[in-house]
Amino acid sequence: MQVLTIEAKNENLQKVIDFVDAVLVEHDCSLKVQTQIELCVEEIFVNIANYAYGDEIGNAEVSVEENDGAVTITFKDGGIPYNPLAKDDPDTTLKAEEREIGGLGIFLVKKNMDSVSYEYKDSQNIFSMKKSII
Repeated sequence: MQVLTIEAKNENLQKVIDFVDAVLVEHDCSLKVQTQIELCVEEIFVNIANYAYGDEIGNAEVSVEENDGAVTITFKDGGIPYNPLAKDDPDTTLKAEEREIGGLGIFLVKKNMDSVSYEYKDSQNIFSMKKSII
């Protein structure tokens, strides 16, 4: 498992993506799957950067682990407790202007990854997502 601890700021997004990409490339991940994973990494990290700590800046820990042809990416932060999976999926049959604001990003994460999970433990939000890379 490889771990990166970084300030949860939008300016650090590329460092997080580069960190995850290094592991994906090391394991011969296809460009299509890599792009899907990058989209999900961006969504989760930007949400942490924008919402977890309010007006403060805190850290995000990103870990990447490859096992049996699948990669698990876990984000941890010490921000306010928030389970993004608790919100109902947006009704994508409605026109954009008819839908409630928010929730589309996590919906895309759920659709692009094979599995996602959330828990609040030891005063930390822990969001994990897993995808087959073979």
